[in-house]
Amino acid sequence: MAVAVPPAQLPEAFARAVALLGETPMRPEVRLQEGPAPQRLAPHAISLQAEAVVGDEELASGRLIVLHDPSRPEAWDGDTRLVAYLHAPLEAEMVADPLLTAVGWSWLLDALAGAEAEHTMAGGTVTRVASERFGALAGEPDAAQVELRASWTPVGDDLRPHLRAFGELLCMAAGLPPLAPGVLPLARSAGRKRRKV
Repeated sequence: MAVAVPPAQLPEAFARAVALLGETPMRPEVRLQEGPAPQRLAPHAISLQAEAVVGDEELASGRLIVLHDPSRPEAWDGDTRLVAYLHAPLEAEMVADPLLTAVGWSWLLDALAGAEAEHTMAGGTVTRVASERFGALAGEPDAAQVELRASWTPVGDDLRPHLRAFGELLCMAAGLPPLAPGVLPLARSAGRKRRKV
């Protein structure tokens, strides 16, 4: 994946960090592409759209936004801030599990630790969403999903561990098993659309 932001438009250190993102090795289930970046959150930003896919089945999707503000906003504790959003379908009965939100937050912390993505000022929300269908849609199965919104400040200029962590977070939300370095994933059976926590 190549990040198409012209380096001349970015401060030099941030341009180098952005260029390295395109060289980040990711799990084979993770598909990345550059998307439209928000215009008002910081002077400089890029956005990466991501999906966890097995076969033709999308199991989770999300977005990682990299913000850069040379003025170093006090709330960031740095000049770069990463903002992640993801959502993944669940088994409908899992939405009522009182531990679901804490487990969702632990996915982020575990992914950052596993990728050795040093950071500060992590914060966010985990939301469980349940949809019950009525009327003409009453015959359709109910739907449930977990949504995670989080942000953190990377320590140092190398953003590659943070992108790897985001990919692993996406796979955790999708219900894919963690991989040890050098281990290839086993093929999964098709047709699994929801996961259990």
